[in-house]
Amino acid sequence: MSTDLLNRIQSPADLRALDRRDLNQVAEELRAFVLESVSRTGGHLSSNLGTVELTIALHYVFDTPHDRIVWDVGHQTYPHKILTGRRDSMATLRQAGGISGFPKRTESEYDAFGTAHSSTSISAALGMAVASRNAGMDRQHIAVIGDGSMSAGMAFEALNNGGVTSDINLLVILNDNDMSISPPVGALNRYLARLMSGRFYAAAKNVSKAVLAHVPPVLELARRLEEHAKGMVTPATLFEELGFNYVGPIDGHDLESLVPTLQNMRKLTGPRFLHVVTRKGQGYKLAEADPVLYHGPGKFDPAVGIRKPGTPPKQTFTQVFGDWLCDTAAADTRLVGITPAMREGSGMVEFEQRFPNRYFDVGIAEQHAVTFAAGIACEGQKPVVAIYSTFLQRGYDQLVHDVALQNLDVTFALDRAGLVGADGATHAGNYDIAFLRCIPNMVIATPSDEAECRLLLSTCYEHVGPSSVRYPRGAGRGAIPARTLDTVPVGKGIVRRESSSASADRGVVILAFGTMLVPATAAAESLDATVVDMRFVKPLDRELVLELAARHAAIVTIEEGCLMGGAGSAVTEALNAAGVTMPVLQLGLPDQFIDHGDQATLLAGLGLDAKGIEASIRGRFAKVLGTGAKAAAA
Repeated sequence: MSTDLLNRIQSPADLRALDRRDLNQVAEELRAFVLESVSRTGGHLSSNLGTVELTIALHYVFDTPHDRIVWDVGHQTYPHKILTGRRDSMATLRQAGGISGFPKRTESEYDAFGTAHSSTSISAALGMAVASRNAGMDRQHIAVIGDGSMSAGMAFEALNNGGVTSDINLLVILNDNDMSISPPVGALNRYLARLMSGRFYAAAKNVSKAVLAHVPPVLELARRLEEHAKGMVTPATLFEELGFNYVGPIDGHDLESLVPTLQNMRKLTGPRFLHVVTRKGQGYKLAEADPVLYHGPGKFDPAVGIRKPGTPPKQTFTQVFGDWLCDTAAADTRLVGITPAMREGSGMVEFEQRFPNRYFDVGIAEQHAVTFAAGIACEGQKPVVAIYSTFLQRGYDQLVHDVALQNLDVTFALDRAGLVGADGATHAGNYDIAFLRCIPNMVIATPSDEAECRLLLSTCYEHVGPSSVRYPRGAGRGAIPARTLDTVPVGKGIVRRESSSASADRGVVILAFGTMLVPATAAAESLDATVVDMRFVKPLDRELVLELAARHAAIVTIEEGCLMGGAGSAVTEALNAAGVTMPVLQLGLPDQFIDHGDQATLLAGLGLDAKGIEASIRGRFAKVLGTGAKAAAA
């Protein structure tokens, strides 16, 4: 279709120069561009199709970037990026050197705050509003938050604070699309659902165009609708009690409602709350019908939609976990599965179907998820918390205080450990080894492939006390797991390759943690090095480490996690404690945030592929490598 109007918009100032009657055409062109762009690069689709009109209205009404917009969660900001000078960069979305899939302060002055974890927008916008007030700055601050993000306690902490903060310009917009990533859960969602099906919403929707066409004051609009709200419990009760001037709900795809309502609300001061109803996938029938499938698709043909591949792909670690969870639940009625709003991403769809009474999606509430699991464990049942590594960071105090301190029997399945590719630094699970290793009573397992993943999940589940199994996004080397629920000894590694030239003054041993075993083994073939699958970071197999140290000249540790405080640090601590002095090379992720890009390319750039590992070892230990390595090098 034509993009005549969209091509004229290089910044929101160009958008504001258009006649308001042109905005619907802009919306059509923008929605078509988002669909075409994401189909070529992959990325988040449903959420962005749902925010087209809201994005246009916000940039049309408010003086951005002087006025601040904070988006929550940030995966709904593609229309925002396109309207703020990054249309031509969308071809590089989530690729190395390209633009991020989330708001990023270093990328654009229009990205007021980085939001890739949910439920932070109201706190951030409130902080900005207070700073502007203190500086005597006349500026608007808008937090756009999804209904899924409103299930987190942090959002209500911010509302509680914001409602009693005087002389601020803060507008909270609830983007109510009845959808997070997984279907929404909890009492708040039911509350909003009742409203949507009630007389108040129907009346508001029916009269919105007629009333707002004359642009009356917002208070007059509220007066005219008041009779329809009598006798009902509406969100106004909740949010106005918190100190916010509540307006809504209004149709988030109706620019004739959105623009004048926002213009009226801009004239008000103090904490304000606008309830907007949108639909994920709006304007693309396939995404409307299945917004979960189209939440974060790869490349696809928009005319055809997403098709299942003809050849089944390798089983992912997430699928290994899902199968294990169902098999273990069938064998042990004590098992309870918990996820903070990531049913699909964590591989729990089948578990929910087969064991609905033992499945709990607690919403975007990681802190609650951890302590909820602790309470279940107190009563003798065995909770398994399926959570992304990056999201467990949000429940750290609960992990320490409520689980580990009481030595409760909770198993954590940490998906997306290590680099995650296109989602970048905000979603990378680079720090779990370091932040878990310092917690007493915690077991940390690092499976090297899919078969090991199932083994170590069973092992940690049978262990009495807090434990964690970390595994990466996607598939490994393709090892096929057994269907049994076998276990291995906790804290014991296994030698996978022996050097032919190991001696006290010759030879290198590589201690590999997790999936780094595969490139480490490939490098070892050229180096004639010993290779160990350590399996556990904590408890570390100290006996094996010391035995190998005694018959090798140097040690190499390798992990897909941060070097500072990581598995390599655990090895050097063990050597120091035993009074062993020998050279150790630690390979892993450097002390920096690693941007988005292809996962394999990122690892290679960091020297964590087979070629890079071999080069690092040769560069450091050329003098102690055996004759086998020399022959291979020649």
